[in-house]
Formats: sequence, C-alpha cells, structure tokens
Amino acid sequence: MDVETDNAATSADGVIAVRRAMKVLEAFGVGDVSLSLAELSRRTGYHRSTVLRLARTLAMDDYLVQKDDGGWRLGRASGWLGACYQATFSVHDVIEPVLRELSIKMGESATFYVREGEERTCVVRVEGPRAVRHHVRMGASLPLRVGGPGLVILAFTGEQGEPFETIRRDGYRIALGERDAEISSVSAPVFGVNWKFLGALCVSGPISRLTSPVLRGFVPDVIEAGKKLSYAIAGSGRQAVPAAQQVWHP
Repeated sequence: MDVETDNAATSADGVIAVRRAMKVLEAFGVGDVSLSLAELSRRTGYHRSTVLRLARTLAMDDYLVQKDDGGWRLGRASGWLGACYQATFSVHDVIEPVLRELSIKMGESATFYVREGEERTCVVRVEGPRAVRHHVRMGASLPLRVGGPGLVILAFTGEQGEPFETIRRDGYRIALGERDAEISSVSAPVFGVNWKFLGALCVSGPISRLTSPVLRGFVPDVIEAGKKLSYAIAGSGRQAVPAAQQVWHP
C-alpha cells in the first residue's frame, strides 16, 4: 500500500519524495513515446494521486510534459540530462570493474571486444590471477570469424545461419580451440544505448584448464556480467534486460 506523504520525509535510503520522482522518470522505456497516468501508476506501484502530484511537479521544470490526451512524456530537461550523460560517459570506466569482478570470481582472464571492420579489437582486458593464462594485449586486433567473441559479434551484427542463430537464441558461445588450439573461452553479448549491440565479453584461458564442463559452469556468470554492463551502459539497473534475441534486430 502506498503511504501518502506531502512533506520531504527522509529515511536511511534518502529523501523519499526525490526517490519517488526518480522512479516516475525511470518508468519510461526507450520505446515509450508517452504513458498514461494509469500505466505510470502500474509501473511505479504508486497510487494515481501520488503519481499525478509527482508528474505535475516534474513538469514544472520540464522533466515531464502532459499531452492533450492526458498522457505524459519525457520533457526537454530529461533529454538534456541524457545528452550530458552521453557526453561525459566513459565506457572503459564502467567495463573494467565488471571484468575485474568476473576475472576474480572465475580465476581467469576477462576481455571486452568490439568490431572494427572484419576484425575484433580488445578494448578492455583484465588478466587472470594464475601464472599460466591466456595473453592478449589491449588494442590488439584478432580475426572476427574464428573464436567465441568474434562469433558473438557476428551473430549480433547480422550474420545469418548457424552457428549464429544458436548464439542469438542461447545468448552465449563456448569455443574450444577455435582460434588457438590451446585456448578456450565463453563469450556473451553486451548492449549499448537503446539496446543496440555494443560488443562481446569473454572469459578465456588454457584449454587444459577450461574444459567444456568448466566453461558451461561459467555460462551463468558470464551472461550475468553481460547484463550488468548492459544495465550500466544502456539504461537503469532497475529495469530488466531483455533476452539477447529480443534486443537483436536484423
């Protein structure tokens, strides 16, 4: 039950009214031109009267705009904040901590690749803690059509047929000695702004250590790391990341 309050009540989690207002803004998705009061109430879990009061307050400073039909859309101020965020956002600063966390958890190296023509480039790399490990220097370019990360990139940039259909369906790729006979990996996609494909992350290491059963055990954590990056780069962490095949558009 939503508790109505008209004052600037605070809690250990911050100013309640501010957090409620932010939740109203976060109710909008990239495909929402506008939302009705009823839909905003449903998405936030707040009573309609609370949503209406918050929406009218946000509209005073152009964060929301009420349409003639009574619906609400994001306003100019919300767009300006988004533009400022994109102008100052550093992908590396977001990706590196997630890769480091994944590397520590898996005990292996973690890498993020992007497509550059017919190659994939290592843009962020965290080396694993073990003495014997897979080495790739940051900035290195590798073949796009061999190896797990390359096939994930191809799958989400329009390549048709197999194994690309399976990769899009499953949301990951396990590679055993595909580019290098001594290296194996598991890779997953990462999405950027408006859920457009950005690149592929992978955990890799010696095939003697990273056997097929071991990599299959890594799959949930690698997919989760991809989702975590997508939360940070593409939208709010409070919103669910769509399944990989749902956000890919041919």
